[in-house]
Amino acid sequence: MKKEKIYFASDFHLGTPNMVESHKREKKIVQWFTEIEKDAKAIYLVGDIFDFWFEYNKVVPKGFVRLLGKIASLTDNGTPVHIFAGNHDLWMRDYLETEIGVSIHRGNIIIQEGNRKILIGHGDGLGDGDYFYKILKKIFTSKICQWIFSRFHPNFAFTLAHIWSNNSRKSGDEIQFSSKEKEILFGYCQQQQKLNPLDYYVFGHRHLPLELMIDEQAKYINTGDWLQYYTYAVLDNGKLELRTYNK
Repeated sequence: MKKEKIYFASDFHLGTPNMVESHKREKKIVQWFTEIEKDAKAIYLVGDIFDFWFEYNKVVPKGFVRLLGKIASLTDNGTPVHIFAGNHDLWMRDYLETEIGVSIHRGNIIIQEGNRKILIGHGDGLGDGDYFYKILKKIFTSKICQWIFSRFHPNFAFTLAHIWSNNSRKSGDEIQFSSKEKEILFGYCQQQQKLNPLDYYVFGHRHLPLELMIDEQAKYINTGDWLQYYTYAVLDNGKLELRTYNK
């Protein structure tokens, strides 16, 4: 079978709320990978794959062996897998690239498939507003901050980070869709579309599956999450749309 489809998913948040529930979700994700690998030309994991990720020189977070093994199998067999650093796993370095063969992206990229141009990114810190987070992101992505954090023992550092991560995720749990005008990422897409017209904008971060027309040409798609919705997007014959995995 010719591999022609492009898949997008985000916000697995593996590691939360506990290992039992995380393992259930991880097995479901791996099953999804197994089902799509027969026709996947490429797979884009659009951020927050882990609820927390940090790499020491010789230490990485334990767990996630099912997912990492499956991704390694995909890349070994020639399927490109791209991972975007989200706000929960922005401290990725080169371990996943060298160990399982993925490509890591730390910002937006634009790809072209056929006659379709697609902007892809996690979505955190884009658009107007959310200025407190934008300041925090600059601090967290600084080499000084990462160096200081790496001085802590992993047992303490990871515990502290998971507490922060849980609070950060819960702070957005009750935010639901009210209107396009109040969607920060939708506004960002509108601004970008005026500067550089594209066909699709794909983001995660929002945890809410969305398909919103920006103008007559372009559509904004948010891939939702795998904590509640189990949604993903697929580009098939030039058409990008949301789907739900129910298996």
